[in-house]
Amino acid sequence: MNALRAEWIKFYSLRSTWLTLAGLVVAGLGITFLSMSAIADSYPDLTAEERLEWDPTRLSLTLFFVVQLIIGVLGVLVVTSEYATGLLRTSLTATPRRHRLLLAKVAVVAAVAVVAGQVLMFAAFFLGQNRLSAAGAPHAALGDPHVLRAIVGTGLYLAVIALLAVALGTILRATAGALAALVAIVLLVPALADIFPGWLDGLFDFWPTIGGSAVVATLPDPAYPHPWVNLAGLAAGVAVLLAGAVVLFGRRDV
Repeated sequence: MNALRAEWIKFYSLRSTWLTLAGLVVAGLGITFLSMSAIADSYPDLTAEERLEWDPTRLSLTLFFVVQLIIGVLGVLVVTSEYATGLLRTSLTATPRRHRLLLAKVAVVAAVAVVAGQVLMFAAFFLGQNRLSAAGAPHAALGDPHVLRAIVGTGLYLAVIALLAVALGTILRATAGALAALVAIVLLVPALADIFPGWLDGLFDFWPTIGGSAVVATLPDPAYPHPWVNLAGLAAGVAVLLAGAVVLFGRRDV
């Protein structure tokens, strides 16, 4: 409990924490406002087939594609900032059991990311639907089928990405390296997915921004009929990576 309290104090006392969270909200809602205004204006020009695929909930939550990198920065800095400043030696002196120190960081990041992700996704949903309604385009309500699942699931997806960032920061021990790895995982690999061998297709069912983010949609997707399973698979993969990070953190000199 003392380790958890100490990590929470370190977390909220850093200016970078609040700047990152502010950037998360400003960027997320700004993207939603601008993109949904443009999408709403384009609705009259859609074909009949395109209107059948109209998913107002998914459209208002696509900000996750950008803000996952911002919340990833938060997860990385929780670990690597202490390596950069040398504060980690002090933290290890106060908490000699290394696994407790790292698990306390994981708990703090998870709690903050869950709350921030849910607040942002609900805000983005209501803002997006408001823009659609104002333009006379079809919009969704919170009580519509699968809408609440999509909002909550996308918020949880962001929390999982934050924990992925903590694991990468612990393993690589450098902010630039961890962020580069995060960008490669969530952006580069999905962009190049078509060039990978077919036997890797099953892996992509649980990959961030591919199968792992399927929960954002409310319309049935034959490729991902069980989006919670895809999200759970992503979470399981991140849990394994975190377990490896805990082992490495305990065996290293610093």
